[in-house]
Amino acid sequence: MTTRPYVTLSAAVSVDGYLDDTSPERLLLSNAADFDRVDQVRAESDAILIGATTMRKDNPRLLVNSEERRAKRVAEGRSEYPLKVTVTASGDLTASAKFWHFGGQKLVFTVDSAIDKVKATLGGLADVVSVGPELDWGLVLDELGRRGVGRLMVEGGGTIHTQLMAQDLADEVHLAVAPLLVGQADAPKFLGAADYPGGSTARMRLLEARAIGDVVLLCYAPKERG
Repeated sequence: MTTRPYVTLSAAVSVDGYLDDTSPERLLLSNAADFDRVDQVRAESDAILIGATTMRKDNPRLLVNSEERRAKRVAEGRSEYPLKVTVTASGDLTASAKFWHFGGQKLVFTVDSAIDKVKATLGGLADVVSVGPELDWGLVLDELGRRGVGRLMVEGGGTIHTQLMAQDLADEVHLAVAPLLVGQADAPKFLGAADYPGGSTARMRLLEARAIGDVVLLCYAPKERG
């Protein structure tokens, strides 16, 4: 049986739970020290996943920035960069996004109705896999496991975080809480409304809590609810 990867959700949020504000520019919630922590988690991961909406909005390169960390990966017999993964049900991607032109291998998960569109858009920029008529996170994780991904870092956006938490597929959550308030109803939040396992009284186990400058890192084990 295929072993699914260990899934870590990673996000920076305001005190009121937002991932960003509604301005055209990305709201930088973390500080330099926390960005470096995220870089370390990326370096320890076999794959990093974002949704297509996050790609369109933030246009990230999604790299391990530290040369030392990349060199360590190579010395360990791993690729210089983790596999970069995105998911799209609509197939609305653009070949000019930075995601495709930096780092190592790329992988797209989509659905049957969009696979031809994705392949036509990207050409040879990424491997493209359909998981069936609808996006099935279990099949996504199964395929990543078959490809040797042992640790998967998920960096958003909120819809993906919500789906993985609601389906009890996240093993760990890293939440960096910044001392900011967004307060905009239309701004994206870390988690949306969903039928979460155990309901509103199920408490997750706290793995770590520490200050990183003016940011507080909270790490939880979502599957360990009591």
